[in-house]
Amino acid sequence: MDSPPDDQDIADILRKVRTGDIVSGTITQVGRPHGAEVRLDGRLGQASADIGPLDVSWSRRSDEVIQVGRRVTAEVIDVDEERERIGLSLAATENPELWAFLKGLRPGEVLSGEVADVQRFGVFVALDDGPPHPVHPGVGFITIPELSWRHFDEASEIVEVGQRVTCSILCFDTHQGEARLSLRALQPDPFQEFADAAREGQEFHGTVTKLVPFGAFVRVVEGIEGLVPLDKLLSAPVEAPGQVVQVGDHVKVAVISVDRAARRLLLALKKG
Repeated sequence: MDSPPDDQDIADILRKVRTGDIVSGTITQVGRPHGAEVRLDGRLGQASADIGPLDVSWSRRSDEVIQVGRRVTAEVIDVDEERERIGLSLAATENPELWAFLKGLRPGEVLSGEVADVQRFGVFVALDDGPPHPVHPGVGFITIPELSWRHFDEASEIVEVGQRVTCSILCFDTHQGEARLSLRALQPDPFQEFADAAREGQEFHGTVTKLVPFGAFVRVVEGIEGLVPLDKLLSAPVEAPGQVVQVGDHVKVAVISVDRAARRLLLALKKG
């Protein structure tokens, strides 16, 4: 009878496994909500391996794909030596052309395409050089914050279906099979331009745009808003910003500090 592998054996096995390796095995357990444990063939079977619920398939229901006893071929997407675990993706081997395209992308690379769909949670882009996606309207995806540096309420204020866009690659989302993109990365950051000229104590006439429990936001120039903390609204303590200002009020403020890295502007309310 074979003795169980010791920790050193498993560590040696895991050191030889590489992300991107194609491996085969048998599903031994279907977990909840929809992942699966796999006993890999050969020596790899001494290490734990599983398929996460978001790595089963991009186009089919999990129960159509994973069943106990079923043989599978998957790609290694993670090797966790500390947990002695191999993470697998069936979606990778199910969509080899799309997976190969996405793996070949590099952060910062610039790609062009056409806006395929605009949703409240983001924008799908059909990339010129990319294959179609089995589920989504496009293989590229821009989250709402990456659409623009300026404030907007709806994604449709920035782009529309059919519009040509040029974006920077952020990362490959293995769970959704998407290239995460940024439209604003290729645009000048107005905050940094503002920070170049702003100085401590500089005064601006601005408009109150939002009240929060800890203060009030004031737009000092187009696209630039700063926070006036509660203790900077009045010399005397106040419990809520609404005791001093309301949204839409025109006020005078002075710069307290400008944090370039955090893109944060702190202001103090001035009389007059």
